[in-house]
Amino acid sequence: MYCFNCGCLLSEKDFCTGCGADVVLYKKIMYAANRFYNDALDKAKVRDLSGAVSSLRQCLKLNKYHIDARNLLGLVYFERGEVVAALSEWVMSKNVRGEKNIANDYIDMIQNNPGRLDSFNHTIKKYNMALNYCQQGSLDLAVIQLKKVVSMNARFVQARQLLALLYLNTQEWDKAKKELEKALSIDTNNTITLRYLKEVEEMTPADEERVRKKKEAVVYQSGNETVIQPVGKKDRTVFQTVINILIGVAIGVAIARFLVLPSKIQKAQTEVNEKYKAVSEQLDARTVQIDELTAQIKELTQEKDSLTNSLTEAQANKVQLMANTQLIEAVLMNMKGTGDEMAVAEALEQINAEYLQNDATESYKALYEALREDVSKVVARNSYNTGYDAYRAEDYDTAIKNLERAYSYDPTNGEALYNLGNSYNKKGDLDKAVEIYEQVVELFPNTAKARKSQNYIKEIKGE
Repeated sequence: MYCFNCGCLLSEKDFCTGCGADVVLYKKIMYAANRFYNDALDKAKVRDLSGAVSSLRQCLKLNKYHIDARNLLGLVYFERGEVVAALSEWVMSKNVRGEKNIANDYIDMIQNNPGRLDSFNHTIKKYNMALNYCQQGSLDLAVIQLKKVVSMNARFVQARQLLALLYLNTQEWDKAKKELEKALSIDTNNTITLRYLKEVEEMTPADEERVRKKKEAVVYQSGNETVIQPVGKKDRTVFQTVINILIGVAIGVAIARFLVLPSKIQKAQTEVNEKYKAVSEQLDARTVQIDELTAQIKELTQEKDSLTNSLTEAQANKVQLMANTQLIEAVLMNMKGTGDEMAVAEALEQINAEYLQNDATESYKALYEALREDVSKVVARNSYNTGYDAYRAEDYDTAIKNLERAYSYDPTNGEALYNLGNSYNKKGDLDKAVEIYEQVVELFPNTAKARKSQNYIKEIKGE
């Protein structure tokens, strides 16, 4: 035990030998915390998990830095199926002591297993969904969800308690008792489980007594009647037995003579009622299945929407990453001063236009425009020369590509725009040629190329 004031190892004296602080009360508090911790250990060994939780909480009230107590509390929560509470305790333990702490192994055991972590998340979601169904009065749907929860996490005590409570509400005593016994096998001294189990036992003794008496009775057939004779009356005389048999035969004959038709009617009515009951039960089961499927569809739809949003966000991030990479490559090429302005232009042209227009930051756009302006003269000149040579060689596709690039980098180059119109004209794309010629006329009026463009427009339109 170390001094709370200076951290010195304490001796058997009532004061710290390092700083002189009075440690009498401090020692009592620490000893009490350790007693609660030892008590929790004993209870946990016999699966008294609720008692262990209570003792550990008292221990942590007295000493919140008790690492072993906090780790054990997390283990107890985990054993009861309360994964979130367990992780909370282990995370607090890790924050108190980051190294040489077994809480790190417990956390990694859950977080490094995606399948197991996903199963815990689904269990918690379904348990919360069951609670919502209970609040809304949809108890059948709550039972369905809780069955899934206990199938995914068999140690989830709270889920079994809630499921048992719903069974108690519908007077399904056997099912409730089964769930409570399973919960009790996990946490042997849980007061809620014991209270529910006592409720079940108080509601079932009458049925058990009736079954016991039925087993102890003698049953035999007399004519059309079934006679149930208690065991305590088996010592009747032979005469009394004969008289009872004769009376039974006489009654049977009377029933056979006067009540044959009513009994048949009653039998037919009973069969109809049984069939109606069976059909009603099937209909109720189908209704529950439909509600369950509807809930599953809603859940799957939400998951689909979530995945779609994640995919859209990932695609947007991918476009942004590619655009940033392409701009960086262009900047690096320009900074090297190799004189390869065409390569820089090609890198800039690879950037997604929609991202550049809608999503790029102002600084990104400014850098892009500055870099484009820096290479524009060389790119415009080289592209025009390449395009014009291709036009003269009648390679109109190459001419169109390069002349469009030349004009985009130098909008004052009317020759590039004019020869672009000529390329479309020679290629046979007359509508596009007219569109380009009209731009020449509008942007470069009172020039020779504007007059030629006007003549070409008239010639194409047949005017």
